[in-house]
Amino acid sequence: MMRSLLAAITIAITLLACDKSVATTTQNNIESNLLIAEAFIDAFYSFDRIKLQATLRSAEGSVSSIVYYQGWAEGGNYKIIERKTCRSEASNLVHCSITVQDDPMLALGIDFNVTDTFKIAFADGEITSVETSSDDLQIYHDAREWVMKELPELIEQPCQGFFADGQTPGDCVRAMTEGYRRFAAGH
Repeated sequence: MMRSLLAAITIAITLLACDKSVATTTQNNIESNLLIAEAFIDAFYSFDRIKLQATLRSAEGSVSSIVYYQGWAEGGNYKIIERKTCRSEASNLVHCSITVQDDPMLALGIDFNVTDTFKIAFADGEITSVETSSDDLQIYHDAREWVMKELPELIEQPCQGFFADGQTPGDCVRAMTEGYRRFAAGH
């Protein structure tokens, strides 16, 4: 009986130690992912394409859209208004929200700063994908639609490959911004 009790206690202690070890490893992975996510945000807003691509070495499917978006942000004169600390959503998922002032919104005459959220997925301590979303106002979407319909000649060349391997995101955002000015001026 005593041997069975000792064996049960030994097993319980071993399981608790394993649980603690797993929890510590998970917490370390989360902390590491948060540091890597913050480095990604630093690279994105440094407007250094090579530095950004280095953070995306294991996220092949995200490289073209994120590099394009970085060029768009640089051409649109994104200025950070508020950089919230990245937060872990799961052991392999981090969200980073950055509020910026940008030329497209200014062109629309709107006193509104957009918050971009980067959803960064991880595996084995590497970024595997990045998705973005923004809280753009409806007027922003309406203006973009209007520019595409009413001013195709303004954006046709600079926006070729729009967020899909386009080579001139800075020129595209500047053209779109001019279109937004015209939209805001009453078309």
